[in-house]
Amino acid sequence: MNTTTPTRHIVLVPGFWLGAWAWDDLLDPLLAAGLTPHPVTLPGLDPAATDRATITRDDQVRAVLDLVAGLDGDVVLVGHSGGGSIVQQVADVIPGRIARIVYVDTGPLVDGAVHSSTLPADVTEVPFPSWEEHTAQGASTEGIDDDGLQRLRDRAVPHPAHVVRDPVRVSNPARLDVPATFVCTSILSEMLRKIASPGPPFHTELGEVRNADWIDLPTGHWPMFSRPAELAEALVAAVDDPGAQS
Repeated sequence: MNTTTPTRHIVLVPGFWLGAWAWDDLLDPLLAAGLTPHPVTLPGLDPAATDRATITRDDQVRAVLDLVAGLDGDVVLVGHSGGGSIVQQVADVIPGRIARIVYVDTGPLVDGAVHSSTLPADVTEVPFPSWEEHTAQGASTEGIDDDGLQRLRDRAVPHPAHVVRDPVRVSNPARLDVPATFVCTSILSEMLRKIASPGPPFHTELGEVRNADWIDLPTGHWPMFSRPAELAEALVAAVDDPGAQS
């Protein structure tokens, strides 16, 4: 009799400018909870990358698809910020392979949405903005001390411009059947459910997700740095007890 517990994989896709290192403080708690974490550095986000001009959104989606293709057992996708639309597109391609999507301070976008419609066509990469620019765009640094902010800035790399300009492409209705958990950090769930819409400024299909759970984790835009232990708990709760809210 085979009593081996099936492996439960959790694929961690960070937002713009970040690599797999962004999840470092969550790995031990996730392992302790019986999950197998796979932190991702998307194409173009390796510090050694020298040419980001040719990296596209499709390249990043394909990288996650290739990772998932090599895994046996349940797969949960986690997308933070700009990584949310990447995992959304992965689920659009292989909805039956994904047990759950967890969106961390982000959500699924409508087909055709772009992260920036004003980025000039000749720009090949987008540098990490100033903290003032982040704040103006709603990306709060709440909970991260000065040393943490400096480490984040030191390790962040420019983001491939194609990924910022390229439209999100989703067309498979089955993507909306994949269970989703929204970890709400900058905007808490009660408010988010009221204001999120397919039109500007959110351009989200959040309201069309047929099986959605919500976890409130009040902090800034980067909970993996400001509240890593609590974010790890939220991810475990999303996998183990999908109906839980906090």
